[in-house]
Amino acid sequence: MPHTDGPPPEGPFTYDAVGATRDGHCPPDFHPLHVRTRIGEGTDVFERAATAVLTWEMHRAMGVGIQTDATEAAPGVDVTVTLGGVIKAPCRVVWTLDEPRRKGWAYGTLPGHPECGEEAFVVDRTGDGTVWLTVTAFSRGAKWYARAGGAATRGLQHAYARRCGVVLRRLAGDPEE
Repeated sequence: MPHTDGPPPEGPFTYDAVGATRDGHCPPDFHPLHVRTRIGEGTDVFERAATAVLTWEMHRAMGVGIQTDATEAAPGVDVTVTLGGVIKAPCRVVWTLDEPRRKGWAYGTLPGHPECGEEAFVVDRTGDGTVWLTVTAFSRGAKWYARAGGAATRGLQHAYARRCGVVLRRLAGDPEE
């Protein structure tokens, strides 16, 4: 799978399997997540969706705070995700993907993040022209409240991944649908 980075960026990641989402691998003792959402059809939808994912537009449209100096995802870029102005989740982009029919990126957790793990956002266009968003992740609670949430925390993560698809479909989807 071609991607634009070399080895994963150095840094104080809070887990060892940096870059594992690139191959869909879930390390032992982590909870996997895989949510795939149909966005629309065609090259234009693919390009709009890929741009919205790579430039943080999808996240911002969801109401998630994104604090970064970068205009788009690139290996080594630090990003702090904020939820409700209360939860701050520092991350670093570990890989990006730039292929004719697949584009996306993943970030990994840094110290201070309530979770420990990695999350990837990939837009792909299949042979029949259908455009999909796939959110893949592995995680486990790092802070006490994330661990205490257990299954409820994982349910929120799945809901978040599904919402990514809904928002991206609205941002980039085929207006004819």
